[in-house]
Amino acid sequence: MFISPDEDDYSMSLKRFESMLKTNKVFFFDSEEFEDIILHYLDSGKLHLAKKALKLGLEQHPMSSGLKLVQVEVLIFEDKLDAAEKLLNELQVLEPNNDEIYIQRATLYSKRDQHDKAIASLQMALEYTNDPIDVHNLLGMEYLFMDELELAKQSFICCLDEDLEDQSALYNVVYCFEFLDQIQEAIAFLESYVDKQPYSEIAWHQMGRLHYILKDYVASVRAFEYATYIDDSFIGAFMEMGKALEKLNRPADAIACYKETIELADATSYALLRLGKCYEKLKNYTEALKYYNRTVHEDPMLDKAWIAITDLHLKQKNYQKALHFTNKALEIDNENRYYWQRFAQINLALKNHEDAEIGFTKAVTLGDLKLTTWLSWADMKLEQGLLEQACIILLQAFDFFPDHANICFRLCGIYFTLNQTEYGTYHLMNALMDRASRMKVLQQQFPEVWKMALVQEIIARHLFE
Repeated sequence: MFISPDEDDYSMSLKRFESMLKTNKVFFFDSEEFEDIILHYLDSGKLHLAKKALKLGLEQHPMSSGLKLVQVEVLIFEDKLDAAEKLLNELQVLEPNNDEIYIQRATLYSKRDQHDKAIASLQMALEYTNDPIDVHNLLGMEYLFMDELELAKQSFICCLDEDLEDQSALYNVVYCFEFLDQIQEAIAFLESYVDKQPYSEIAWHQMGRLHYILKDYVASVRAFEYATYIDDSFIGAFMEMGKALEKLNRPADAIACYKETIELADATSYALLRLGKCYEKLKNYTEALKYYNRTVHEDPMLDKAWIAITDLHLKQKNYQKALHFTNKALEIDNENRYYWQRFAQINLALKNHEDAEIGFTKAVTLGDLKLTTWLSWADMKLEQGLLEQACIILLQAFDFFPDHANICFRLCGIYFTLNQTEYGTYHLMNALMDRASRMKVLQQQFPEVWKMALVQEIIARHLFE
């Protein structure tokens, strides 16, 4: 790998400094070398070494303003803000046009949550700096702290005006557009950007993501394709292109994208799960199960994978296998309502009513409030002839789904069967108000009630009003 002369010098300075520490000999470094060494240790989180280098540097170069500014940075890093401010005031008297003084002062103000003052200081820095990109970037971050997203966006755009290849600024611009709910404007900005920078895979990827948000999946796929043409190892673009292709009902093409991601890097549980889903859409259940099994092996805590395996076996009416995988899932997490929901449904299909009862109870206790769960539970009780228990379950469901026809027709049937005509009439009227088309629930589950003259009279009156 080619190393530039500057990088080589920097590496040599660092090695000489560390050799000096080991041997206790004192070597001479110029002030800029010390600055680089100190900043390296700060960036590496080695504060004690940074402070040691700073002490030695100031001993060799006591008048260096560059080292004193690094000293300010160390003081701010240590939250010694008053000491840092005092030193900055001294430096500003000596060098009022030094942009770095204003930048460090802005950092100090920002630490104190005085973002207005930080911005004012950065605007002063802009007047003196020869490198406006860093200042615009800091301004953008300060505006973000203040939730001034429009101003932040403009600052990051200024960074791109100075350097089109500033990827961090590009991400931040798109973030601001998105936060401001300006998706169309963001796409227009990116289109303008790629006119000038057509080989920016980041811009094409972001454009694809934004088109996906707008549900323009065709444009989304096209943008992701450009990103992968530019960088054929761009895993994120392949992954998200797969998602968009699924939305376009192109599972075979999505499979190719997801397989690309697992060839480029270690297979993620998400990619494996999506591969299983795509094969399932293609009715290739053998391959689907293979990828679902790989998914749970990769991430045993991913409930969507266990549910996918279970649901696939349910689709094939292979209830014993479905129950086997649901039990395995419950061994890992027995507080998951989706597992208990399926445990109940499978046992209901197998006529294991006691286990189904356990499943329904646990699912509801853990927060499963799906209407189908309540109705399946109640219908099991009705099948067993336990009308009062079915009624209790349906009344609980009625609290969450008031006046829902599927609940009310059942309650109507139960109450008329129990000769509680007033309650039965009340729920029949509610059911007819919601959805008369669901009357078959009453007709099929309570044929004797359906034939009652009073019931037919209420229905006829409702239909011909």
